[in-house]
Amino acid sequence: MAENNPTPLTGKALLQKVKELAHLPRRETAKRCGYYTVTKSGQTRVNLTDFYDAVLGAKGVPLDPEGAKDGRGREPTYRVSVHKNGQIVIGSTYTNAMNLKPGDEFEIKLGYKHIHLKQVEGDRENILEEEEEAIPA
Repeated sequence: MAENNPTPLTGKALLQKVKELAHLPRRETAKRCGYYTVTKSGQTRVNLTDFYDAVLGAKGVPLDPEGAKDGRGREPTYRVSVHKNGQIVIGSTYTNAMNLKPGDEFEIKLGYKHIHLKQVEGDRENILEEEEEAIPA
């Protein structure tokens, strides 16, 4: 009977074994590399996903980027798209990271192919007066 908890091959040993078993079907290769489990009823189930992940990992393809979340939500991409209605939405991931609260205001500065958002601190009228004083007449 097959072993209940096989120790799957990893790294260079896995790549070498895959090369040796290249003539076999994928499921059989995965099974011979230790990527299977035996159910209570004695059935053997091949874990192809774990096998593929291990092969990619052994080849140096990163599957879990550093700092990846545990499946609860998406990772920030630091990119946004303009919606059909012309709006740009900045998601809560970014606003939470900046400790922004509802009602916080920003000054929008347009540049060539970029937009700067400058957080407005304090009273809006005082900021406008300060900017007017800074502009030489």
